[in-house]
Amino acid sequence: MTAKTGTTKKKLDEDRLISLYTDYVLEEEKTPGTVYKFCKENKIDEQEFYQFFGSFEGLEKGIWSRFYDHALNVIGKSPEYESFSNREKMLTFFYTFFEILTANRSYVLFTLKKGEMPLKNLEQLKGLRKKVKSFAANLVREGNQEKSVNVIRQSEAVFSEGAWIQLLFLLRFWKDDNSPGFESTDVAIEKSVNTIFDVFDSTPLDRIVDFGKFLWKEKMA
Repeated sequence: MTAKTGTTKKKLDEDRLISLYTDYVLEEEKTPGTVYKFCKENKIDEQEFYQFFGSFEGLEKGIWSRFYDHALNVIGKSPEYESFSNREKMLTFFYTFFEILTANRSYVLFTLKKGEMPLKNLEQLKGLRKKVKSFAANLVREGNQEKSVNVIRQSEAVFSEGAWIQLLFLLRFWKDDNSPGFESTDVAIEKSVNTIFDVFDSTPLDRIVDFGKFLWKEKMA
């Protein structure tokens, strides 16, 4: 009782809640059984938890969204970023995003294994999917504004879907990467981004639509 006298209760926010959850998962090597028990063990009110997330599933989605938001925050601080080409912006995003995943690798590997299903079907990735597709669509939109001929304009829907499939491929690659410093993942990012931009920059729209249909059928298993 004496030790608690004069201490100030740390304010709960979304980031702290995520930190408490990931610490629990890594230390216990399992997800919490109930929100009630999780909150009791961390000395927070259950009602406070629900101010930020409706369930552990919602919290897990929030973690992936935080990874994305953090990546954008990091690249947004670079004074050179706005002068980059769309290809360079996409490369920078993927490099930064996977650096953040690497910093949280233990949690990411745990939560991906917990899913026990193809990456594309993981519920926790749905929020991230929307954000990545929006990011890619914005790049296409910017690029199309500079193209006066409709034939050479890129399809936002197809390109954004391609970018998401690309991220799933890279996520699976990174998950199994045993190279020092995950340098093989860096090579995979460079090659895959350059390849998809080469395809979209030099291929007529009808061919791109066919490519998009192929991507849809070949989503990561």
